[in-house]
Amino acid sequence: MNKPKYTLIATILILALALVAGLVKWASEPAAVGRLEHQRQMQQREVQQRFEQAVVMLHAKQYDHAITALHRVLEIAPRMPEAHVNMGYALLGLAQPEAARGFFNAAIELNPRQANAYYGLALTEEARQDYEGALGAMRTFLHFARADDPYRAKARSALWEWEEKLGRHAPKP
Repeated sequence: MNKPKYTLIATILILALALVAGLVKWASEPAAVGRLEHQRQMQQREVQQRFEQAVVMLHAKQYDHAITALHRVLEIAPRMPEAHVNMGYALLGLAQPEAARGFFNAAIELNPRQANAYYGLALTEEARQDYEGALGAMRTFLHFARADDPYRAKARSALWEWEEKLGRHAPKP
């Protein structure tokens, strides 16, 4: 009577091993790799699409919508400095400089040469009335910004204004 019981157990074990071997073979086949690559490509497309939507929303001053799109971008691509920068600008648009500051700093940690992160950080420091911090961040922006960056003139103007607030310019006679 025990023989049929052992035969059943042996048959189940053989089937289980065959199933596991089949799964291992299936997972290592090019089709599985292809599926993973397809999934990665789909995520990259979504990141690009959501990021582009956020940029359009930022330009349209639809900051809440930009934040929604950027949250999704950061879920998929948390190490994308440009997404952190744009989140900072969206939060600045909603007059939340403290929250924006964190995103600009995160972008700088991810890419210390991210020029527009320093520009945004300078604006958050200005909003906090930390003109020394604003000066430092804006000078760093000017250091990293391309020569043809359209924000260079605004940056220089801001430097002059903040230095004046700090009393660094002699009063005009």
